[in-house]
Amino acid sequence: MAAQPDHSTGVAATGRAYFASAAELLAMLPDASQNDAPAALLAQHYGLDAVVAPLSSEVERTFDARAGDGRQLIFKTSARPQALDSFRFQSTVLAGLGSATGVIAPAVIPTRSGDLMFEHAQGSGYLQTRMVGLALHTVPRTPRLLYQVGEALARLNLAMKHIEAPASRRPVLWNIACWPWLVEFERYLPEGQTAQLVHSAMADYIGNIAPQIGNLDWQVTHNDPSPFNMINTGPTGIGFIDFGDGGWNPRLQDLAIAAGHFTLDPDTPLGGAEHVIAGYASLCPLSDLEAALLPGMMRARQSALVLINHWRSHLFPQDAPYIMKNVHRAERGLVVLAALDAAAGEAAVRDAATRKQPAS
Repeated sequence: MAAQPDHSTGVAATGRAYFASAAELLAMLPDASQNDAPAALLAQHYGLDAVVAPLSSEVERTFDARAGDGRQLIFKTSARPQALDSFRFQSTVLAGLGSATGVIAPAVIPTRSGDLMFEHAQGSGYLQTRMVGLALHTVPRTPRLLYQVGEALARLNLAMKHIEAPASRRPVLWNIACWPWLVEFERYLPEGQTAQLVHSAMADYIGNIAPQIGNLDWQVTHNDPSPFNMINTGPTGIGFIDFGDGGWNPRLQDLAIAAGHFTLDPDTPLGGAEHVIAGYASLCPLSDLEAALLPGMMRARQSALVLINHWRSHLFPQDAPYIMKNVHRAERGLVVLAALDAAAGEAAVRDAATRKQPAS
């Protein structure tokens, strides 16, 4: 049984065991063994007549569901017992966000018995609304849009701070407790610049940042606010989907992840992430420690993304295009941030945190 992260810091008491349990989950393809058809499950547990189509996912089975009444829904289900904790976490978080002001996220559809999810001997799952809009990876990046991303993420973090979700400390390979152990995956990286930057970033994280993360503010976080999981809904703003990697982490980790995905422009110190940081800090001001640790955490999370996805691509070469969809962005970000030493990185974050919303 995996060791549970300590309640005060979130760091696993025996990190290697926690890492091993988390890696085991991502060493599996999405469950395709389930006997029940998704349409039958929807009819049984929700009383819905729907047309379903499979969507890409890492572990659980995810379906687009078009209900007979015209609603567009997302249905997640799995026959694996390991999915139960994840579904409990996800459905509880989404239900908790339903009353949060200014936060855009899918809504959970209750089962026929009024529960957030269903459980039976053959599996479990839950149903949610489908967010309408454009994923940010398809939208042109403007300074104003990136500032709005930061604002939206801050609102999400402020709302999630008050959510007590079950299984928030379940094994998740993307959890920060696993980061020091991800160096085991370096052998899957091809030789070259990326491998060198990843090695340097993880060494810096293990030696200089990990000893301080217990002093950060910890809470339930999204843990994967990537351009694929953020939706531009138009006038209503930026929404968030796919809370499956969420859990107990430093709040700053969500900003490090989001900012790292937009670190792409070599002509600015933080590659364009300045605008995300500015929007976030306008609602969640950064402490001195957060400003000091953020660049290193960005590099570590970019490195985690490279390491995990190269490892999974080795396991599942037929799914490599989907698995590697964010890797090039992380590699570009590592190149940009490599130009900053600790002092310059902290100075760049402090400068970014004082910026006003761009006009366009």
